[in-house]
Amino acid sequence: MKVLLIQNVQGLGKAGEIHEVKDGYGQNFLIAKGKAKLATNEVINRYKHEQKQLEQKKALELAEQKQLASTLDSLTLSLSKKVGANNALFGSITKDEIAHALEAHSKVSIDKKWIVLNEPIKHLGTFKVSVKIGNGISAQFTLNVVAES
Repeated sequence: MKVLLIQNVQGLGKAGEIHEVKDGYGQNFLIAKGKAKLATNEVINRYKHEQKQLEQKKALELAEQKQLASTLDSLTLSLSKKVGANNALFGSITKDEIAHALEAHSKVSIDKKWIVLNEPIKHLGTFKVSVKIGNGISAQFTLNVVAES
């Protein structure tokens, strides 16, 4: 019996491979557990079509992530906060505040988990903020913290 592996199967092969297996193993284990499908021309063609669509989707996501990175690299964001003595902020600037400010001022929507702060921002000044977008792509933008008037 020929089967198309849907998942990696230890000792047999990786997803997408076609293997000749014994009928009982193929029917009772691989197909029953959803690890493989009977390798007909229709199933193979459908699998190849799904893989092409998945590759196109990944390429589109990668292009969008690169576009977002280039947008962020050229961005300068300004945030105003209340200050006390010695230009120290009341509290610190959080990743959530930065994400909301990005969305409000530049229409760039990112998840606050992507923002990387090396140290807490607790005083006025200019800071470089890193953003890890995914797929090894990261960006860095400038954040100006000014006193609220």
